Amino acid sequence: MTLESSSTSVVFQNVTKRYGNLTAVDDVSLDIRAGEFLTLLGPSGSGKTTLLMMLAGFQDITQGEIFVGGASITATPPEKRDFGMVFQGYALFPHMTVQKNIAYPLEIRRRPRTEIEARVTQMLDLVQLKDFADRYPHQLSGGQQQRVALARALSFSPRVLLLDEPLGALDRKLRADVQEQLKEIHNRVGTTFIYVTHDQEEALTMSDRIVIMNRGKVVQVGSPVELYEKPRSAFAASFLGKSNFIRSNGKLFALRPEKIEAFPAGSGQGENRLTGTARGITYMGATLKLLVDVPGHPMIEVHIPAWRKTGQFSESQSIDLCWSHEAQVEVDIGDTDEADARSA
Repeated sequence: MTLESSSTSVVFQNVTKRYGNLTAVDDVSLDIRAGEFLTLLGPSGSGKTTLLMMLAGFQDITQGEIFVGGASITATPPEKRDFGMVFQGYALFPHMTVQKNIAYPLEIRRRPRTEIEARVTQMLDLVQLKDFADRYPHQLSGGQQQRVALARALSFSPRVLLLDEPLGALDRKLRADVQEQLKEIHNRVGTTFIYVTHDQEEALTMSDRIVIMNRGKVVQVGSPVELYEKPRSAFAASFLGKSNFIRSNGKLFALRPEKIEAFPAGSGQGENRLTGTARGITYMGATLKLLVDVPGHPMIEVHIPAWRKTGQFSESQSIDLCWSHEAQVEVDIGDTDEADARSA
């Protein structure tokens, strides 16, 4: 089934939000491409939800302007922006069946009955809930309720779909399943999705592009591969995945744990090598996590395939750590990056 695609792009132009002396969003400029799945990623207090709420019209803008489809919506009331929204709490009507919940946005827009029935059928098929049309929310699992909320938000063909931590209430296994379903739905409908989360794995799994935010500012924007492989700052390297930070020749390099090889001391080979002492060995199923104490450096974390190395290392053992030049990425440290990177 192919649904209508969206040609709607979103532009934030020097957008700022202040609450008294607190700056929640600080001079953010951002272009969101029509039809893309863009994720706003950052820790609590980074400004990501505030940015989404300003786009939705639920928060006033202190400074700057927002454009959708080339037209300013800064002064447009929320109900006139024609956006769909999905929240963590689902917000389904408990006294309505699944099909009634999905039909509600169409009914308040006074769409013809035949159109409503056809659209509800289309949405039920999209989220794979045709057999649950007559059930009530309390008769559904958390994942099913979230899919109903998604179908309701898409039922009236919104210009943009806004999603604020929509999977936060689901357990880990179910969250992973719904992530796959959500990405598949996005591919089918072609609507611009703007997604807020603090979950790094979620962002990497679903996004076309990710916007990393910290302290109200945009730290870096790029595809999941670009941000993971080429972070520009210590904060980006630390917040999106794990990173070790190594100083060399007056520069700071980020080094992913899985890009380091570990050998018994004296047997390591590589372009770069450090020798340290094992201080922690954790079996994690697919990987073995080593914490290695290297003089003059912070504790270095190493991830290696467990099937290759299990049993080869022990506590207090002397270990060589080796990696290629291509594995390390030079990163900048801003005024806040170093402290934030340590706590991320």
